[in-house]
Amino acid sequence: MKVQNCNTISAFGGINFVYRYLEEGNLTHLFDKSFPQLASQSIYSWKDIIYSILSIYLCGGDCIEDLQLHLKTQLAKNPFVNLPSSDTVLKRLKELSEESNHCFTKRGIVEHTYNRNSRLEELNVELLKKLGAFSKDEITLDYDNTILFTEKRDSKMTYKRNHGYQPGVCTLNEEQVLYIENRNGNSDAKSFQRDTLERIFTLLKSKGIRKADHFRADAASYQFDVINLLKEEVNNFYIGCRNSYIEKYYPQISKWESITDTANETIEIGELTINPFQQQARRNRMASQEYRLIVKRKPTSDGQLNLFTQDHYEYRAILTNNKQWSAAEIARFYNHRGNMEKQFDILKNDFGWNCMPFSKLSQNTVFLYITAICRNLYHNIIRYFSEKTKSLKANFRVKKFLFRFIILPAKWIKRSRRNYLKVYGKLHFSP
Repeated sequence: MKVQNCNTISAFGGINFVYRYLEEGNLTHLFDKSFPQLASQSIYSWKDIIYSILSIYLCGGDCIEDLQLHLKTQLAKNPFVNLPSSDTVLKRLKELSEESNHCFTKRGIVEHTYNRNSRLEELNVELLKKLGAFSKDEITLDYDNTILFTEKRDSKMTYKRNHGYQPGVCTLNEEQVLYIENRNGNSDAKSFQRDTLERIFTLLKSKGIRKADHFRADAASYQFDVINLLKEEVNNFYIGCRNSYIEKYYPQISKWESITDTANETIEIGELTINPFQQQARRNRMASQEYRLIVKRKPTSDGQLNLFTQDHYEYRAILTNNKQWSAAEIARFYNHRGNMEKQFDILKNDFGWNCMPFSKLSQNTVFLYITAICRNLYHNIIRYFSEKTKSLKANFRVKKFLFRFIILPAKWIKRSRRNYLKVYGKLHFSP
């Protein structure tokens, strides 16, 4: 066996086609406009920082340190990006952090800490506009909180009895991350949710985004203040309900319809009109309003009778102001809110949310936003290249994209003062 060494060959030649696609999208000016101006003698631009972080995850890495340990030699002398060290990337991200806010609930003694980043909020929305995310016929927003288990210095105990953060995340059309507000682990999803949602809608209006057609959230949003906000800010909302609040209405439903849900299970659907939050409305001198309550039920696995409903069914309910759709249509539409869990899985395992680099909540907020921006870019990247080659599909995760596209031996050569990419293999698409 005869081995010939060549230090200039990169194992990740496919990343160059990703760089070229991003260059054609002319995104550099967005980074320069949104981020602080760099010194004239600065070696690395903001484009280099974003491209470097994106390269980590598209090339199979899972933390910022992989940039220095594994990718520095692979992407050396690349004409698209000047790869910085991991320390430089972390230093630049720290510069983008903003101060955290501290508050207490009306009757609580626990200090809640949350952090938002106005600079990155606006950049993300501008980027989504440029990528065409708001050009669809309908805009659907989903809001949920997730737990990021971590032993960082300022992390607090979550309700799952482990330390971590609990950021609130809003997604757009089940595909892209729209908004992030980082919270400490001891802040439950219900506390100050109206304030968070109000900041989301204010941001969208400031960027000229039309009113959302649909908004979905879980039972943590079943609050008087939240419902009053949603009825003004979105066309239709769909909010999960806690059984302890509305199970008194279940016996009033006389008509049930059998349907097959998204999991191919047979369930029954019923509905009625209710007037919730009457006490809160009187307390605030407001007129209470009626909403539709869509109720789903299926038999319990053990046949145990429920003490309150006096039957053997498991109930789930949805509060909505949508009067056009049937109960079955609303139930099926709300079931798609489960895609939030898929997005959290992608962010945690494909884009580094399980490996936050900093010890402060505010700095980790920057990291969450930058990696979410990389996730939004990847959504368009995989869609574009899936149309170019048969080996890719638009719903592929990063791992499949890495094996089928990114891993491609190649090296840059310079001839006649021009750069050429020499590929050692066969391209399955026309570049």
